[in-house]
Order: sequence, then structure tokens, then C-alpha cells
Amino acid sequence: MAGRDFRKQTSILITAFLISFILTGNEKTSAQPVRFGICTDVHKDIMHDSDARLTEFIMEASKLKPDFIIELGDFCRPYDYNLDFLKIWNNFPGAKYHVIGNHEMDGGFTREQVTTFFNSPSRYYSYDKNSFHFIVLDGNDLNPSPDKASGYARYIGSEQKKWLAADLKSTKLPVIIFSHQSLESEGIENRQEIRTILEDENSSAGFTKIIACFSGHHHTDYATKINGINYIQINSMSYSWVGEKYGTIRYSKEIDSKFPWIKFTIPYKDPLYAFVEINDKAIIIKGRKSSFIGPGPDELGIPERPENDKITPVISSRKILR
Repeated sequence: MAGRDFRKQTSILITAFLISFILTGNEKTSAQPVRFGICTDVHKDIMHDSDARLTEFIMEASKLKPDFIIELGDFCRPYDYNLDFLKIWNNFPGAKYHVIGNHEMDGGFTREQVTTFFNSPSRYYSYDKNSFHFIVLDGNDLNPSPDKASGYARYIGSEQKKWLAADLKSTKLPVIIFSHQSLESEGIENRQEIRTILEDENSSAGFTKIIACFSGHHHTDYATKINGINYIQINSMSYSWVGEKYGTIRYSKEIDSKFPWIKFTIPYKDPLYAFVEINDKAIIIKGRKSSFIGPGPDELGIPERPENDKITPVISSRKILR
């Protein structure tokens, strides 16, 4: 009997040890969650109250202490008089990153002047935080095709594509991509080509290595999934652009004279921004809701827009399963 009891106790101890070993191993290999604050399209050079809007975001981020903050472009032009605005951003005590929008170069500035002004490492770059790899793209390369779209450049050129493919190969961590213009629809001209690079890397890795692509630019609130990759559009902090046809003076004449482009927008009463957590299982976005200042799209008679281009004063809170 004593022998049986000893063997039974030994068996229990071995089983307990194996369970403990497995659990400990899982804890070591599980991804450390990452948390970041995100905003986009503040448009300092259009909005009269952009300083106050950005200040609110920075104060909230400083209180919540995410691993980093990032803005997705159309932040401000690199004029000396915008240094005070940039200082608000730099008041965040942690890591902070910029994406180049299409309007930073208005006034004849080069992208190199913009990156110097922001103290960014380059036009496009990558970094690691916790158990994740982040890639920042520059969607403002010139399209060499004679059939390129009119207006602002919205293309990722051959040099950047080679860099992107090599950077993806260089990491074993799950990847999140930031760009100004969307890689999903009506954004980057060669978005299908870029998505193919991402999907090929997922196929080569044997798992969904590229988890999500975040973008700004479109001033709308939208998320979709294409071939296993999430594409998430973050709404503007400040407004939706509606153009001259729907121009309306919403503030004082004094403000309108100093900031004449505001009347071609529908401003949001409160600044929109979000805080994001990405863990082993999900992408969790805590967004914000606001309201319009002055007449909204219905009052102005603006036709209904498609789902990915709706005029709405919100960044939706979402939980997206990986």
C-alpha cells in the first residue's frame, strides 16, 4: 500500500509540475499588450482652436500613460510660428511619433523639411514597442505613371516598397502599419500592390503577421477586414471637409477672416481622438463622440455618402477580434 501511495503522490507531483511548466511557458511567450493614443488631421493651419484640441488630447494621454502616442498626418506645416503648436505635442512625457500627411508640404515645403521640423527619423520608418512591430509609411511619393490621379500625390514608390518588404522580413513580431492615406479604398493609388506585399508576408510567415493598418486623411470613421488584415480609418480631430458648395460661416466674422477655410468644413464640437490596446486576442479602440457645430450634412442637403465616407462626429469604440 505504501508503494502505491508513493507512486500516486509522485504521479500527482509530476502532473502538477508539467501543468506549472506549461502555464509558465505560455506566460513567457504571450505577447505583452501595447497601448497607444492616436489622433489625426488636426489641421493647425485651418482650425482656429487647434491648440485647445491638441492640448486636451495631450492632457488625457499624459493621464492615461500609454506606451506611445502617434498622429497620422495633416498636423501642421513647418512654419516657425507653428513651433508653439508642436511644443504642445512634445509636452507628452513618453514616446511620440508622426506620419507625414499630404498638407504638411503646402506652401512649398519638402518632406525632408517636415521630418526635420517634427524630429522624425525619416519619411518612413519602423520601431518596436512591447511585443509588436510598428511601421510608418509615407504615402506622398510621386506616381511615375502618365495615368496618375490628379491632385495631391498618393502613392508608395519602388524604393519604399523594397524597404517595406525587407522590414517585414526583418521582424518576427506581429505588425501594425500607420499611413496617412488609406490602404483600403480611395487612398494610396497602388494600394492593391501594397496589400499584396502584406498578404504575401502573412502567407510566408504562416500566420497573420500584419494585424492592422491605421490611416487618417479621409476624415471618417470606418473599419473593415480584407484577407485577414484589419483596415481602420481614424476620424479627423477637427472636422469633415465639405467644400465651397456647402460653405457656411459657423464662427465669428473675425475668425472667418483669419481662418477662411473653416467655412468649407463641418467642425466637430469636441476634439476626436482614441486610445488603442492591442493584445493576443483583440484590438480594442476607445473612441469619442461629439456633435457638429452649426448645420450638419442633413441640414445642408449633402447627399448620402457610402459607408466608408460618412460625415460623422465620432471615432467609434470597437473591439476587433484578431
